[in-house]
Amino acid sequence: MSEIKTEELACIYSGLLLQDDGIEITADKIKTLLEAANITVASHWPGLYARSLAKINIPELLLNAGSSGAAGAAPVAAATSAAAAPAAAAKKEEKKEVKKEESDDDMGMGLFD
Repeated sequence: MSEIKTEELACIYSGLLLQDDGIEITADKIKTLLEAANITVASHWPGLYARSLAKINIPELLLNAGSSGAAGAAPVAAATSAAAAPAAAAKKEEKKEVKKEESDDDMGMGLFD
């Protein structure tokens, strides 16, 4: 792993540790954690990640990490999912019909007979 990626991950993990303990994420606190772990990073990384992580609702982000859309799009997705449900049911019915037609393919003749 490159040195820059390692520095970025160290800052992210520091921010996650602070958030998990309920401590405000600041550049100084990230620096303190990194120094305690004996990790040296470029001077701009802690401040950059502190500002970025302070704007994010980290628990919500972690809970929605496996969802198909972004966390901000969740209300829109919920509203459209109700409208999309009948369309999805119609698509399932079409797929079932296609499978029935494909089952008649075995007529005793092959492509290379």
